[in-house]
Amino acid sequence: MGLPETLAVLMVVAVCALLMVGYPVALTLGGVALLFAFFATLLGVMDLSLLGALPQRIFGVMTNEVLLAIPLFIFMGVMLERSRIAEALLEAMGRLFGSWRGGLAISVTLVGVLLAAAKGVVGATTVTMALITLPTMLRYGYDPRLAAGTVAATATLAQIMPPATVLVLLGDQLNTAYQAAQLAQGKFAPDSVSVGDLFAGAIVPALMLVALYLLFEIGVAIINPRACPPIPPQPDTPKGLALAPHLAEALAAPILLIVVVLGSILAGLATPTEAAALGAFGALLLTARKVETARSRPITLAALAFIAALLLRPLLDPRFGHHGWLAIPAAFALMIPIAIGTISAVNTVWRAGVLKQVLHSTTQMTSMIFTILIGATVFSLVFRALRGDDMVQRALADLPGGVAGAVLLVMAAMFLLGFVMDAFEIIFVVVPIVAPALLTMPGVNPIWLGIMMAMNLQTSYMHPPLGPTLFYLRGAAPREITTLHIYVGIIPFVLIQIAALLLLWFVPSLATWLPHALYGG
Repeated sequence: MGLPETLAVLMVVAVCALLMVGYPVALTLGGVALLFAFFATLLGVMDLSLLGALPQRIFGVMTNEVLLAIPLFIFMGVMLERSRIAEALLEAMGRLFGSWRGGLAISVTLVGVLLAAAKGVVGATTVTMALITLPTMLRYGYDPRLAAGTVAATATLAQIMPPATVLVLLGDQLNTAYQAAQLAQGKFAPDSVSVGDLFAGAIVPALMLVALYLLFEIGVAIINPRACPPIPPQPDTPKGLALAPHLAEALAAPILLIVVVLGSILAGLATPTEAAALGAFGALLLTARKVETARSRPITLAALAFIAALLLRPLLDPRFGHHGWLAIPAAFALMIPIAIGTISAVNTVWRAGVLKQVLHSTTQMTSMIFTILIGATVFSLVFRALRGDDMVQRALADLPGGVAGAVLLVMAAMFLLGFVMDAFEIIFVVVPIVAPALLTMPGVNPIWLGIMMAMNLQTSYMHPPLGPTLFYLRGAAPREITTLHIYVGIIPFVLIQIAALLLLWFVPSLATWLPHALYGG
Protein backbone atom coordinates (compact mmCIF):
# COMPACT_ATOMS: atom_id res chain seq x y z
CA MET A 1 0.00 0.00 0.00
CA GLY A 2 1.54 3.29 -1.15
CA LEU A 3 1.49 6.68 0.51
CA PRO A 4 -1.72 7.93 -1.19
CA GLU A 5 -3.65 4.80 -0.13
CA THR A 6 -2.27 5.13 3.40
CA LEU A 7 -3.53 8.71 3.56
CA ALA A 8 -6.94 7.57 2.29
CA VAL A 9 -7.17 5.00 5.11
CA LEU A 10 -6.05 7.56 7.69
CA MET A 11 -8.66 9.99 6.40
CA VAL A 12 -11.44 7.44 6.98
CA VAL A 13 -10.08 6.66 10.46
CA ALA A 14 -9.90 10.36 11.33
CA VAL A 15 -13.52 10.93 10.25
CA CYS A 16 -14.78 7.96 12.32
CA ALA A 17 -12.79 9.12 15.38
CA LEU A 18 -14.11 12.68 15.20
CA LEU A 19 -17.69 11.48 14.70
CA MET A 20 -17.41 9.31 17.81
CA VAL A 21 -16.19 12.35 19.75
CA GLY A 22 -19.32 14.20 18.65
CA TYR A 23 -18.26 16.67 15.96
CA PRO A 24 -20.91 17.65 13.37
CA VAL A 25 -21.00 15.18 10.51
CA ALA A 26 -21.06 17.53 7.52
CA LEU A 27 -18.28 19.77 8.84
CA THR A 28 -16.19 16.74 9.83
CA LEU A 29 -16.45 15.14 6.39
CA GLY A 30 -15.60 18.31 4.49
CA GLY A 31 -13.01 19.63 6.97
CA VAL A 32 -11.03 16.39 7.30
CA ALA A 33 -11.06 15.90 3.53
CA LEU A 34 -9.70 19.41 2.91
CA LEU A 35 -6.98 19.00 5.55
CA PHE A 36 -5.82 15.73 4.01
CA ALA A 37 -5.96 17.28 0.53
CA PHE A 38 -3.59 20.09 1.59
CA PHE A 39 -1.33 17.62 3.41
CA ALA A 40 -1.24 15.26 0.42
CA THR A 41 -0.37 18.21 -1.86
CA LEU A 42 2.55 19.14 0.39
CA LEU A 43 3.77 15.53 0.17
CA GLY A 44 3.44 15.62 -3.60
CA VAL A 45 0.92 12.78 -3.91
CA MET A 46 -2.08 14.88 -4.95
CA ASP A 47 -2.69 17.92 -7.12
CA LEU A 48 -4.76 20.51 -5.27
CA SER A 49 -6.22 21.70 -8.57
CA LEU A 50 -8.49 18.63 -8.43
CA LEU A 51 -10.57 20.55 -5.89
CA GLY A 52 -11.56 22.81 -8.76
CA ALA A 53 -14.16 20.15 -9.58
CA LEU A 54 -15.97 20.86 -6.31
CA PRO A 55 -18.18 23.77 -7.45
CA GLN A 56 -19.45 21.77 -10.42
CA ARG A 57 -20.13 18.74 -8.21
CA ILE A 58 -22.02 20.80 -5.63
CA PHE A 59 -24.00 22.51 -8.39
CA GLY A 60 -24.86 19.04 -9.71
CA VAL A 61 -26.13 18.02 -6.27
CA MET A 62 -28.31 21.10 -5.89
CA THR A 63 -29.81 20.76 -9.39
CA ASN A 64 -30.39 17.00 -9.21
CA GLU A 65 -34.07 16.49 -10.03
CA VAL A 66 -34.23 13.19 -8.13
CA LEU A 67 -33.01 14.82 -4.92
CA LEU A 68 -35.75 17.44 -5.25
CA ALA A 69 -38.09 14.70 -4.03
CA ILE A 70 -36.46 14.83 -0.59
CA PRO A 71 -37.94 18.15 0.68
CA LEU A 72 -41.29 17.26 -0.88
CA PHE A 73 -41.48 13.85 0.85
CA ILE A 74 -40.34 15.44 4.12
CA PHE A 75 -43.03 18.12 3.76
CA MET A 76 -45.61 15.38 3.16
CA GLY A 77 -44.51 13.44 6.23
CA VAL A 78 -44.37 16.42 8.58
CA MET A 79 -47.71 17.76 7.33
CA LEU A 80 -49.36 14.37 7.92
CA GLU A 81 -47.87 14.32 11.40
CA ARG A 82 -49.78 17.53 12.15
CA SER A 83 -53.01 16.12 10.67
CA ARG A 84 -53.50 13.71 13.63
CA ILE A 85 -54.22 10.95 11.17
CA ALA A 86 -52.42 8.45 13.40
CA GLU A 87 -54.96 8.84 16.21
CA ALA A 88 -57.85 8.06 13.86
CA LEU A 89 -56.02 5.06 12.41
CA LEU A 90 -55.16 3.62 15.81
CA GLU A 91 -58.70 4.06 17.07
CA ALA A 92 -60.13 2.29 14.01
CA MET A 93 -57.61 -0.57 14.15
CA GLY A 94 -58.02 -0.89 17.92
CA ARG A 95 -61.76 -1.36 17.49
CA LEU A 96 -61.13 -4.01 14.83
CA PHE A 97 -58.44 -6.10 16.58
CA GLY A 98 -58.52 -4.91 20.20
CA SER A 99 -60.69 -7.76 21.50
CA TRP A 100 -58.00 -10.29 20.53
CA ARG A 101 -55.00 -11.19 22.67
CA GLY A 102 -52.17 -9.21 21.10
CA GLY A 103 -54.72 -7.29 19.05
CA LEU A 104 -53.47 -3.90 20.16
CA ALA A 105 -49.89 -4.81 19.14
CA ILE A 106 -51.21 -5.96 15.77
CA SER A 107 -53.12 -2.68 15.44
CA VAL A 108 -49.99 -0.67 16.26
CA THR A 109 -48.00 -2.60 13.62
CA LEU A 110 -50.62 -2.06 10.92
CA VAL A 111 -50.94 1.64 11.77
CA GLY A 112 -47.14 1.89 11.67
CA VAL A 113 -47.12 0.39 8.17
CA LEU A 114 -49.59 3.00 6.91
CA LEU A 115 -47.74 5.85 8.62
CA ALA A 116 -44.39 4.61 7.29
CA ALA A 117 -45.75 4.50 3.74
CA ALA A 118 -47.42 7.90 4.13
CA LYS A 119 -44.64 9.73 5.99
CA GLY A 120 -41.35 8.11 5.00
CA VAL A 121 -39.53 9.77 7.95
CA VAL A 122 -38.43 7.63 10.91
CA GLY A 123 -38.14 10.33 13.58
CA ALA A 124 -41.61 11.74 12.98
CA THR A 125 -43.17 8.25 12.85
CA THR A 126 -41.44 7.13 16.06
CA VAL A 127 -42.47 10.15 18.11
CA THR A 128 -46.03 10.06 16.79
CA MET A 129 -46.41 6.34 17.49
CA ALA A 130 -44.85 6.60 20.94
CA LEU A 131 -47.02 9.49 22.11
CA ILE A 132 -50.23 7.90 20.88
CA THR A 133 -49.81 4.14 21.38
CA LEU A 134 -47.54 3.55 24.38
CA PRO A 135 -49.86 5.08 27.04
CA THR A 136 -52.76 3.05 25.61
CA MET A 137 -50.78 -0.22 25.57
CA LEU A 138 -49.59 0.30 29.15
CA ARG A 139 -53.08 1.22 30.33
CA TYR A 140 -54.42 -2.13 29.10
CA GLY A 141 -51.66 -4.14 30.79
CA TYR A 142 -49.16 -4.74 28.00
CA ASP A 143 -45.62 -5.77 28.93
CA PRO A 144 -43.53 -2.56 28.62
CA ARG A 145 -40.81 -4.46 26.73
CA LEU A 146 -43.24 -5.75 24.10
CA ALA A 147 -44.91 -2.34 23.80
CA ALA A 148 -41.59 -0.48 23.38
CA GLY A 149 -40.16 -3.06 20.97
CA THR A 150 -43.30 -3.06 18.81
CA VAL A 151 -43.36 0.72 18.49
CA ALA A 152 -39.61 1.04 17.82
CA ALA A 153 -39.54 -1.73 15.19
CA THR A 154 -42.72 -0.58 13.46
CA ALA A 155 -41.52 3.03 13.25
CA THR A 156 -38.31 2.00 11.48
CA LEU A 157 -40.38 0.58 8.62
CA ALA A 158 -40.24 4.17 7.36
CA GLN A 159 -36.64 3.34 6.34
CA ILE A 160 -37.62 0.56 3.94
CA MET A 161 -41.28 1.18 3.08
CA PRO A 162 -41.63 3.33 -0.05
CA PRO A 163 -41.55 6.31 -0.36
CA ALA A 164 -38.76 6.30 2.24
CA THR A 165 -36.33 9.20 1.93
CA VAL A 166 -33.51 6.69 2.49
CA LEU A 167 -34.53 4.88 -0.72
CA VAL A 168 -34.51 8.15 -2.68
CA LEU A 169 -30.97 8.99 -1.54
CA LEU A 170 -29.78 5.41 -1.91
CA GLY A 171 -31.24 5.21 -5.42
CA ASP A 172 -29.39 8.36 -6.48
CA GLN A 173 -26.06 7.16 -5.06
CA LEU A 174 -26.46 3.62 -6.44
CA ASN A 175 -27.28 4.92 -9.91
CA THR A 176 -24.06 6.94 -9.95
CA ALA A 177 -22.07 3.94 -8.67
CA TYR A 178 -23.71 1.55 -11.15
CA GLN A 179 -22.91 3.75 -14.12
CA ALA A 180 -19.34 4.24 -12.89
CA ALA A 181 -18.94 0.46 -12.56
CA GLN A 182 -20.18 -0.07 -16.12
CA LEU A 183 -17.90 2.62 -17.53
CA ALA A 184 -14.96 0.97 -15.73
CA GLN A 185 -15.86 -2.27 -17.51
CA GLY A 186 -15.86 -0.54 -20.90
CA LYS A 187 -19.62 -0.14 -21.34
CA PHE A 188 -20.02 3.42 -22.63
CA ALA A 189 -23.82 3.29 -22.88
CA PRO A 190 -24.48 2.29 -19.28
CA ASP A 191 -27.79 1.13 -17.91
CA SER A 192 -29.29 2.95 -14.94
CA VAL A 193 -31.06 2.02 -11.73
CA SER A 194 -33.80 4.46 -10.75
CA VAL A 195 -35.47 5.39 -7.49
CA GLY A 196 -38.62 3.79 -8.93
CA ASP A 197 -36.71 0.51 -9.30
CA LEU A 198 -35.76 0.63 -5.61
CA PHE A 199 -39.31 1.53 -4.59
CA ALA A 200 -40.63 -1.49 -6.50
CA GLY A 201 -37.86 -3.70 -5.13
CA ALA A 202 -38.53 -2.68 -1.53
CA ILE A 203 -42.26 -3.46 -1.46
CA VAL A 204 -42.05 -7.26 -1.12
CA PRO A 205 -39.20 -7.25 1.49
CA ALA A 206 -41.02 -4.56 3.49
CA LEU A 207 -44.27 -6.53 3.51
CA MET A 208 -42.27 -9.65 4.43
CA LEU A 209 -40.90 -7.79 7.45
CA VAL A 210 -44.40 -6.73 8.46
CA ALA A 211 -45.57 -10.35 8.21
CA LEU A 212 -42.67 -11.51 10.41
CA TYR A 213 -43.48 -8.83 13.00
CA LEU A 214 -47.11 -9.92 13.07
CA LEU A 215 -46.17 -13.61 13.40
CA PHE A 216 -43.93 -12.76 16.35
CA GLU A 217 -46.70 -10.79 18.08
CA ILE A 218 -49.21 -13.59 17.50
CA GLY A 219 -46.64 -16.05 18.90
CA VAL A 220 -46.20 -13.93 22.03
CA ALA A 221 -49.98 -13.78 22.44
CA ILE A 222 -50.17 -17.59 22.32
CA ILE A 223 -47.13 -18.36 24.49
CA ASN A 224 -47.42 -15.50 27.00
CA PRO A 225 -50.98 -14.09 26.89
CA ARG A 226 -50.40 -12.00 30.03
CA ALA A 227 -47.91 -9.85 28.08
CA CYS A 228 -50.58 -8.68 25.62
CA PRO A 229 -54.12 -8.97 27.06
CA PRO A 230 -57.21 -8.08 25.02
CA ILE A 231 -58.95 -4.75 25.44
CA PRO A 232 -62.08 -5.12 27.59
CA PRO A 233 -65.24 -4.65 25.50
CA GLN A 234 -66.99 -1.30 25.81
CA PRO A 235 -70.75 -1.06 25.42
CA ASP A 236 -70.71 2.01 23.17
CA THR A 237 -68.08 0.60 20.77
CA PRO A 238 -69.45 -0.23 17.28
CA LYS A 239 -69.20 -3.88 16.26
CA GLY A 240 -69.63 -5.91 13.12
CA LEU A 241 -71.01 -4.02 10.13
CA ALA A 242 -71.50 -0.91 12.26
CA LEU A 243 -67.71 -0.62 12.42
CA ALA A 244 -67.33 -0.40 8.63
CA PRO A 245 -68.05 3.36 8.29
CA HIS A 246 -65.51 4.18 11.00
CA LEU A 247 -62.85 2.03 9.30
CA ALA A 248 -63.60 3.51 5.89
CA GLU A 249 -63.39 7.08 7.21
CA ALA A 250 -60.05 6.45 8.94
CA LEU A 251 -58.41 4.38 6.21
CA ALA A 252 -59.68 5.99 3.00
CA ALA A 253 -57.54 9.15 3.00
CA PRO A 254 -54.12 7.66 3.91
CA ILE A 255 -54.58 4.63 1.66
CA LEU A 256 -55.66 6.86 -1.23
CA LEU A 257 -52.61 9.09 -0.69
CA ILE A 258 -50.28 6.06 -0.66
CA VAL A 259 -51.90 4.63 -3.79
CA VAL A 260 -51.58 7.96 -5.63
CA VAL A 261 -47.92 8.45 -4.70
CA LEU A 262 -46.65 4.89 -5.14
CA GLY A 263 -49.06 3.95 -7.90
CA SER A 264 -48.04 6.89 -10.08
CA ILE A 265 -44.37 5.92 -9.71
CA LEU A 266 -44.81 2.18 -10.26
CA ALA A 267 -47.16 2.70 -13.20
CA GLY A 268 -44.65 5.02 -14.86
CA LEU A 269 -47.07 7.96 -14.86
CA ALA A 270 -44.84 10.15 -12.68
CA THR A 271 -41.22 10.42 -11.62
CA PRO A 272 -40.46 10.15 -7.88
CA THR A 273 -40.15 13.94 -7.73
CA GLU A 274 -43.51 14.47 -9.43
CA ALA A 275 -45.09 11.84 -7.16
CA ALA A 276 -43.57 13.58 -4.13
CA ALA A 277 -45.26 16.81 -5.26
CA LEU A 278 -48.57 14.93 -5.51
CA GLY A 279 -48.04 13.57 -2.01
CA ALA A 280 -47.19 16.98 -0.58
CA PHE A 281 -50.31 18.48 -2.16
CA GLY A 282 -52.50 15.62 -0.92
CA ALA A 283 -51.08 15.92 2.60
CA LEU A 284 -51.83 19.67 2.58
CA LEU A 285 -55.48 19.06 1.62
CA LEU A 286 -55.87 16.24 4.15
CA THR A 287 -54.39 18.26 7.01
CA ALA A 288 -56.50 21.32 6.19
CA ARG A 289 -59.63 19.19 6.18
CA LYS A 290 -58.70 17.71 9.57
CA VAL A 291 -57.88 21.12 11.05
CA GLU A 292 -61.17 22.78 10.11
CA THR A 293 -63.91 20.34 9.15
CA ALA A 294 -66.67 22.98 9.27
CA ARG A 295 -65.30 24.84 6.22
CA SER A 296 -63.83 21.92 4.32
CA ARG A 297 -66.19 21.87 1.29
CA PRO A 298 -63.78 23.72 -1.10
CA ILE A 299 -60.96 21.46 0.09
CA THR A 300 -63.04 18.32 -0.49
CA LEU A 301 -64.01 19.55 -3.96
CA ALA A 302 -60.34 20.27 -4.69
CA ALA A 303 -59.40 16.73 -3.64
CA LEU A 304 -62.11 15.21 -5.86
CA ALA A 305 -61.09 17.43 -8.78
CA PHE A 306 -57.47 16.48 -8.21
CA ILE A 307 -58.34 12.77 -8.36
CA ALA A 308 -60.35 13.35 -11.51
CA ALA A 309 -57.40 15.17 -13.09
CA LEU A 310 -55.14 12.22 -12.27
CA LEU A 311 -57.63 9.88 -13.94
CA LEU A 312 -57.49 12.08 -17.06
CA ARG A 313 -53.71 11.76 -17.16
CA PRO A 314 -53.63 8.71 -19.47
CA LEU A 315 -55.85 10.52 -21.98
CA LEU A 316 -53.22 13.26 -22.27
CA ASP A 317 -50.43 10.74 -22.95
CA PRO A 318 -50.03 9.69 -26.61
CA ARG A 319 -49.10 6.19 -25.45
CA PHE A 320 -52.68 5.68 -24.22
CA GLY A 321 -54.63 6.99 -27.20
CA HIS A 322 -55.52 10.16 -29.06
CA HIS A 323 -58.27 11.75 -26.98
CA GLY A 324 -56.28 14.74 -25.73
CA TRP A 325 -58.64 17.22 -27.40
CA LEU A 326 -61.36 16.05 -24.97
CA ALA A 327 -59.17 15.76 -21.88
CA ILE A 328 -57.40 19.13 -22.14
CA PRO A 329 -60.47 21.36 -21.67
CA ALA A 330 -61.72 19.04 -18.91
CA ALA A 331 -58.34 19.33 -17.15
CA PHE A 332 -58.45 23.12 -17.42
CA ALA A 333 -61.97 23.13 -15.96
CA LEU A 334 -60.81 20.99 -13.05
CA MET A 335 -58.04 23.51 -12.28
CA ILE A 336 -60.66 25.99 -11.01
CA PRO A 337 -61.86 23.98 -7.97
CA ILE A 338 -58.29 22.78 -7.40
CA ALA A 339 -57.02 26.37 -7.26
CA ILE A 340 -59.85 27.51 -4.97
CA GLY A 341 -59.37 24.50 -2.67
CA THR A 342 -55.60 25.01 -2.56
CA ILE A 343 -55.96 28.65 -1.53
CA SER A 344 -58.48 27.62 1.12
CA ALA A 345 -56.21 24.83 2.40
CA VAL A 346 -53.14 27.06 2.62
CA ASN A 347 -55.15 29.74 4.42
CA THR A 348 -56.56 27.15 6.84
CA VAL A 349 -53.22 25.61 7.85
CA TRP A 350 -51.65 29.09 8.02
CA ARG A 351 -54.29 30.44 10.41
CA ALA A 352 -53.99 27.28 12.53
CA GLY A 353 -50.22 27.82 12.87
CA VAL A 354 -49.51 24.49 11.19
CA LEU A 355 -47.89 25.70 7.98
CA LYS A 356 -45.15 27.65 9.73
CA GLN A 357 -44.21 24.65 11.89
CA VAL A 358 -44.21 22.31 8.89
CA LEU A 359 -42.05 24.61 6.78
CA HIS A 360 -39.63 25.10 9.66
CA SER A 361 -39.22 21.34 10.21
CA THR A 362 -38.97 20.65 6.47
CA THR A 363 -36.30 23.31 5.98
CA GLN A 364 -34.32 22.07 8.98
CA MET A 365 -34.32 18.41 7.90
CA THR A 366 -33.65 19.21 4.24
CA SER A 367 -30.76 21.51 5.12
CA MET A 368 -29.25 18.82 7.34
CA ILE A 369 -29.43 16.19 4.59
CA PHE A 370 -28.00 18.40 1.85
CA THR A 371 -25.23 19.78 4.08
CA ILE A 372 -24.14 16.23 4.84
CA LEU A 373 -24.34 15.41 1.13
CA ILE A 374 -22.09 18.36 0.23
CA GLY A 375 -19.57 17.35 2.93
CA ALA A 376 -19.66 13.78 1.64
CA THR A 377 -19.06 15.06 -1.92
CA VAL A 378 -15.84 16.77 -0.76
CA PHE A 379 -14.79 13.63 1.12
CA SER A 380 -15.49 11.38 -1.87
CA LEU A 381 -13.52 13.60 -4.27
CA VAL A 382 -10.41 13.63 -2.05
CA PHE A 383 -10.73 9.89 -1.31
CA ARG A 384 -10.74 9.12 -5.05
CA ALA A 385 -7.86 11.52 -5.66
CA LEU A 386 -5.83 9.49 -3.14
CA ARG A 387 -6.71 6.33 -5.11
CA GLY A 388 -8.81 5.05 -2.22
CA ASP A 389 -11.47 3.68 -4.58
CA ASP A 390 -8.88 1.51 -6.39
CA MET A 391 -7.63 0.24 -3.04
CA VAL A 392 -11.17 -0.70 -1.95
CA GLN A 393 -11.82 -2.48 -5.24
CA ARG A 394 -8.62 -4.52 -4.95
CA ALA A 395 -9.30 -5.33 -1.29
CA LEU A 396 -12.83 -6.56 -2.00
CA ALA A 397 -11.71 -8.58 -5.03
CA ASP A 398 -8.96 -10.31 -3.01
CA LEU A 399 -11.22 -11.35 -0.13
CA PRO A 400 -11.73 -15.07 0.50
CA GLY A 401 -15.18 -16.17 -0.60
CA GLY A 402 -15.21 -14.04 -3.75
CA VAL A 403 -18.37 -12.03 -4.36
CA ALA A 404 -20.20 -13.45 -1.34
CA GLY A 405 -17.29 -12.60 0.95
CA ALA A 406 -17.10 -9.03 -0.37
CA VAL A 407 -20.84 -8.38 0.01
CA LEU A 408 -20.82 -9.96 3.48
CA LEU A 409 -17.93 -7.75 4.60
CA VAL A 410 -19.67 -4.60 3.34
CA MET A 411 -22.94 -5.58 5.03
CA ALA A 412 -21.13 -6.27 8.32
CA ALA A 413 -19.27 -2.94 8.08
CA MET A 414 -22.49 -1.01 7.44
CA PHE A 415 -24.17 -2.77 10.36
CA LEU A 416 -21.32 -1.83 12.72
CA LEU A 417 -21.11 1.73 11.39
CA GLY A 418 -24.74 2.07 12.42
CA PHE A 419 -23.44 2.37 16.00
CA VAL A 420 -21.71 5.68 15.25
CA MET A 421 -23.17 7.03 11.98
CA ASP A 422 -26.63 7.97 10.76
CA ALA A 423 -28.18 6.19 7.78
CA PHE A 424 -27.77 9.32 5.63
CA GLU A 425 -24.09 9.54 6.55
CA ILE A 426 -23.51 5.88 5.66
CA ILE A 427 -25.26 6.36 2.31
CA PHE A 428 -23.21 9.42 1.41
CA VAL A 429 -19.85 8.16 2.71
CA VAL A 430 -19.80 4.37 2.41
CA VAL A 431 -21.96 3.64 -0.64
CA PRO A 432 -19.94 5.77 -3.12
CA ILE A 433 -16.77 3.99 -1.95
CA VAL A 434 -17.89 0.35 -1.94
CA ALA A 435 -20.81 0.19 -4.40
CA PRO A 436 -18.78 0.70 -7.63
CA ALA A 437 -16.43 -2.12 -6.61
CA LEU A 438 -19.28 -4.47 -5.70
CA LEU A 439 -21.24 -3.73 -8.88
CA THR A 440 -18.27 -4.67 -11.08
CA MET A 441 -18.40 -8.19 -9.62
CA PRO A 442 -20.34 -10.89 -11.48
CA GLY A 443 -23.88 -11.63 -10.34
CA VAL A 444 -24.41 -8.54 -8.14
CA ASN A 445 -27.77 -7.03 -9.06
CA PRO A 446 -27.93 -3.29 -8.22
CA ILE A 447 -31.56 -3.44 -7.05
CA TRP A 448 -30.88 -6.42 -4.79
CA LEU A 449 -27.76 -4.72 -3.41
CA GLY A 450 -29.72 -1.51 -2.78
CA ILE A 451 -32.50 -3.29 -0.89
CA MET A 452 -29.96 -5.29 1.13
CA MET A 453 -28.27 -2.01 2.10
CA ALA A 454 -31.60 -0.33 2.90
CA MET A 455 -32.72 -3.19 5.14
CA ASN A 456 -29.30 -3.24 6.79
CA LEU A 457 -29.53 0.50 7.46
CA GLN A 458 -33.00 -0.03 8.89
CA THR A 459 -31.53 -2.57 11.31
CA SER A 460 -28.80 -0.10 12.29
CA TYR A 461 -31.54 2.39 13.17
CA MET A 462 -32.97 0.08 15.83
CA HIS A 463 -30.18 -2.03 17.28
CA PRO A 464 -28.90 -1.17 20.76
CA PRO A 465 -27.19 0.75 22.18
CA LEU A 466 -27.04 3.68 19.75
CA GLY A 467 -29.90 3.11 17.30
CA PRO A 468 -31.47 6.54 16.60
CA THR A 469 -35.00 5.11 16.85
CA LEU A 470 -34.29 4.07 20.44
CA PHE A 471 -33.34 7.65 21.33
CA TYR A 472 -36.43 9.04 19.62
CA LEU A 473 -38.51 6.54 21.59
CA ARG A 474 -36.75 7.29 24.87
CA GLY A 475 -37.57 10.98 24.48
CA ALA A 476 -41.27 10.37 23.77
CA ALA A 477 -42.01 7.33 25.94
CA PRO A 478 -43.88 7.62 29.28
CA ARG A 479 -41.95 7.32 32.53
CA GLU A 480 -43.12 3.75 33.10
CA ILE A 481 -40.97 2.62 30.16
CA THR A 482 -37.27 2.59 31.01
CA THR A 483 -34.25 2.47 28.73
CA LEU A 484 -33.78 -1.19 29.70
CA HIS A 485 -37.36 -1.96 28.60
CA ILE A 486 -36.62 -0.40 25.20
CA TYR A 487 -33.30 -2.23 24.73
CA VAL A 488 -34.64 -5.63 25.78
CA GLY A 489 -37.89 -5.19 23.87
CA ILE A 490 -36.16 -4.40 20.58
CA ILE A 491 -33.87 -7.46 20.61
CA PRO A 492 -36.43 -9.93 19.13
CA PHE A 493 -37.20 -7.48 16.34
CA VAL A 494 -33.48 -7.03 15.58
CA LEU A 495 -33.22 -10.82 15.29
CA ILE A 496 -36.21 -10.77 12.93
CA GLN A 497 -34.44 -8.13 10.84
CA ILE A 498 -31.30 -10.27 10.62
CA ALA A 499 -33.41 -13.30 9.64
CA ALA A 500 -35.08 -11.21 6.91
CA LEU A 501 -31.67 -10.09 5.66
CA LEU A 502 -30.54 -13.72 5.44
CA LEU A 503 -33.72 -14.65 3.60
CA LEU A 504 -33.15 -11.80 1.13
CA TRP A 505 -29.53 -12.96 0.72
CA PHE A 506 -30.55 -16.48 -0.28
CA VAL A 507 -33.68 -15.45 -2.24
CA PRO A 508 -32.69 -12.32 -4.22
CA SER A 509 -35.89 -12.53 -6.25
CA LEU A 510 -37.75 -11.08 -3.26
CA ALA A 511 -36.21 -7.75 -4.27
CA THR A 512 -35.87 -8.20 -8.03
CA TRP A 513 -39.14 -9.90 -8.98
CA LEU A 514 -41.47 -6.89 -8.86
CA PRO A 515 -39.15 -4.45 -10.72
CA HIS A 516 -38.62 -7.13 -13.38
CA ALA A 517 -42.38 -7.73 -13.66
CA LEU A 518 -43.13 -4.00 -13.92
CA TYR A 519 -40.27 -2.76 -16.06
CA GLY A 520 -38.72 -5.90 -17.60
CA GLY A 521 -34.96 -6.25 -18.10
